[in-house]
Amino acid sequence: MYFADRAKIYVRSGKGGDGHVSFRRELYVPNGGPDGGDGGDGGNVYVVVDPGLNTLTDFRNIRKYKAGDGQEGGKRNCHGANGADITLKVPPGTVIRDFETGKVIIDMADRTEPFTLMYGGHGGRGNRHYVTSVMQAPKYAQPGQPATEKYLMLELKMIADVGLVGFPSVGKSTLLAAVTNARPKIADYHFTTLVPNLGVVDLGPDRGFVMADIPGIIEGASEGVGLGFDFLRHIERTRVLIHVIDAASVEERDPVEDIAVINSELKTYNAELAERPMVIAANKLDILDEAARAAVLKKLHDAFPDTEVYPISAATGEGVKELLEAVYKLVQMTPKENMVFESEMDVEELKDSPELPIYCSKSDEFKDTYMVEGPRVERMLGYTNLEDEKGFLFFQNFMKKNGILDELIALGMKEGDTVNVYGHEFVYYE
Repeated sequence: MYFADRAKIYVRSGKGGDGHVSFRRELYVPNGGPDGGDGGDGGNVYVVVDPGLNTLTDFRNIRKYKAGDGQEGGKRNCHGANGADITLKVPPGTVIRDFETGKVIIDMADRTEPFTLMYGGHGGRGNRHYVTSVMQAPKYAQPGQPATEKYLMLELKMIADVGLVGFPSVGKSTLLAAVTNARPKIADYHFTTLVPNLGVVDLGPDRGFVMADIPGIIEGASEGVGLGFDFLRHIERTRVLIHVIDAASVEERDPVEDIAVINSELKTYNAELAERPMVIAANKLDILDEAARAAVLKKLHDAFPDTEVYPISAATGEGVKELLEAVYKLVQMTPKENMVFESEMDVEELKDSPELPIYCSKSDEFKDTYMVEGPRVERMLGYTNLEDEKGFLFFQNFMKKNGILDELIALGMKEGDTVNVYGHEFVYYE
C-alpha cells in the first residue's frame, strides 16, 4: 500500500464552439442576411474541498479530467450549447501546482468556496457579427477559443494542531488510537505506518485539538531517503510537535540519539520546523523498573534541558492525560495561523500561450487593407470586448506589445489604411 499524498493529473477545460456561417433563406427574402449563431462556451474546471476526503487516492486511479466542449452555433441565430463544467473534489490541505514549473496555483488549505482552476474557451461569434459597410454577406465566423490544458501536481499537506513524530515502531499509532477516534493499523513488527492518520483529542466541552500521526521518519528523510519528502510535508502545517520515543530501547536504539536525528531532519527540511513548540513523550516505560525509568528520564532531561519530557505508556494509558493537558496548553498559546502557500501564478497564466502564431498579410481582395489572423489573435478576441473603452485599449496594447503594428508597417501599411482582424475593421493613424 502507498499513501496517495501526491498525484500528477491531466486537466483540460472545454473548447469553445465555433461560430456558424449561414444566411436567411425565406420564401420572400431571396437574399437574406447572415444569421449564423454563436458557439457555446467550453466548460470550466472547478476545485472544491471535500472534508470527507483524506487522501488523493482517487486521483491516482483516474488521471485525466476533461470539461465538455461548447457546441457549434446554428442557423437562425441559434446559440450552441455550453459545455459541461467539471468539479475536482480534494481533501483539506491540498496544494495544486503547475507540474512543469512547480509554481503554486492555489493552496486549498481551509478554503470553503469552490475555486475556478481553468476557464473554458469562449464560443466563437457567428457570421452575423461581421457585417460591415463593405461586406454585407461575410462568409466566415470566429472559431471557438481553444481549451486550456495542463498537467498539474496535487500535494496533500495535512492540517492538524499537533503532529506525532518519531522513528518507526516507537508507538505513535498506539498513542493516537488510545487518545482519539482514529483507528490506524497497528502491528508489532519493524515497519512503519504508510498512511498519516488524523484524530480528534477530546478533553471536555470546547477543549480539544486535532492530532496527526506522521509516519516514521528515518535518517536522511530530509534528502528524500525512503518516503522522507512524502512524510515531512505533512509536518509543515502542524503547530505543536510531540517527539515520541521508545524510552525502553526495545529496538536497542538510543532515544537521545533518535531525538537528535529527528530534530536535524526537521531543521534540514525546513528550518522553521525546529522552532515549533515541542515536547518529548517517553513511551513504553511500563516495561521498565523504577531504577531504569529514573535513569532514562534523567538522561533525557540532561540532553534536552529546554524541552519538557513526559513519561508515558501508550499501551496502559499511564501519564497520557498529563501529556495531553500540557500539549493542549501549548496549542492554546500558539497562534492559529495555518501555513498557507501563496499562489505563485494566476489562472490566467495557464492559458497564456505566447508561442501561438500571429499572421499579418496584405489583402489581395481589398485595396489598402491588411489582415491580422492566427490562433492567438482569435483567443484574444474571445475575451476582449472591443466596444468597451478598456477593451479597446487592451486591444491596442496587444497590437503594439506583440509587434503586430511594426510588422504591418513593414508590409507597407500607411496612415488611412484599413486593418481587418477577423471582421473587425480599424483605420490606422500614426
